[in-house]
Amino acid sequence: MAGCCGNDAKFDGVSDDYKRRLWIVIAINAVMFLVEMTAGQIAQSQALKADALDFLGDALTYGISLAVIGASIRARTNAALAKGISLFLMGAWVLGSTVYRVFYVGVPEAEIMGIIGAMALAANLASVFLLVSYKDGDANVRSVWLCSRNDAIGNVAVMIAALGVWGTASGWPDLIVAAIMASLFLSSSFQIIRQALEERRIEMADGHEAA
Repeated sequence: MAGCCGNDAKFDGVSDDYKRRLWIVIAINAVMFLVEMTAGQIAQSQALKADALDFLGDALTYGISLAVIGASIRARTNAALAKGISLFLMGAWVLGSTVYRVFYVGVPEAEIMGIIGAMALAANLASVFLLVSYKDGDANVRSVWLCSRNDAIGNVAVMIAALGVWGTASGWPDLIVAAIMASLFLSSSFQIIRQALEERRIEMADGHEAA
């Protein structure tokens, strides 16, 4: 993974090719949110619901990313900060709901978890493939890459949870994976916020020097 800060002239998203790819990824995420949230409700899987929520968050934040491409550094860092905060809130919600379910552990439908997890993994690998050449951009662009990478990791985790549920006839693997995904959301939110604040600090310092 590339470092978050310290590189000059980071790619800021101003590219027709990048925008086209981002539109495709937005469509993939919106469709998979509907599919996975429905399946999560049917299967009573907390991990599927957590991953579906991540799809929704990605679709919305990718839209923000498109809106601020070519805007000022302040606008782009504001967008990145908003995405970092939303990721933090998402992680906190998933973690909190997982803790709540610890006291009421049902057994999810492992077969549905596995099938939908495989579909979501294929969708996210396609997104990662589309965006990998643009992963080392500014905070706004990098946040898109981190979200897509998180999704692919989360889908692998959901499939592992499905195997665990099937093998143990217990809901605990599902809850454990949901908690791990929540921690991944929180970690990425800190990375995005830290890079955005650093870019904001550099922009302000350059502004003072120019004055």
